[in-house]
Amino acid sequence: MNLGKSLLTLVLVCFMGCAAPTRYHDPNMDFGSIQSVAVLPFQNLATQKEAGERVRDVFMNMLLSTEGVYVLPPGEVARGVSRAQLSEPTAPSVEEVQKLGNILTVDAVVTGVLREYGEVRSGTASSSVISLSLKMIETKTGKVIWTASSTKGGISTTDRLFGGGGQPMNPITEEAVSELIHQLFR
Repeated sequence: MNLGKSLLTLVLVCFMGCAAPTRYHDPNMDFGSIQSVAVLPFQNLATQKEAGERVRDVFMNMLLSTEGVYVLPPGEVARGVSRAQLSEPTAPSVEEVQKLGNILTVDAVVTGVLREYGEVRSGTASSSVISLSLKMIETKTGKVIWTASSTKGGISTTDRLFGGGGQPMNPITEEAVSELIHQLFR
């Protein structure tokens, strides 16, 4: 039974690694009007406990470094989440997004789901993998204006044939986040 689950996981990871990234851009949205964003805690579906916060930090720092928008510090976001009394900060309702936007005075919030983060194994081969989906929501209307997903890493054919370890987790994470940010500013 464990072998079957492992094989299914391997097939899914390999398939996801080959999948093209998906994205949605609201064609009616003027993204130039988005000057400040709050990045909410990411929903972590990965097995590593702290992975969601690690990936959120990488995303926030890389987004801030673009100088395209101001990214509110995580402490300010946490205080706003507390003041807004969000029932589920990783997946706020439209009303909660609007309330949080008023409290934090930001133009948009970003939410995320970390689906996979860590090492996958197949026989003698192992590799790092990350799968991340992000969503930007305008705070005035509560409308989703951008979504994107990226999956990076996984076990390659070469890794399966000759063994190997793939890339470390940090470069894989930065590559996935960079792809998502590139999709945001397209």
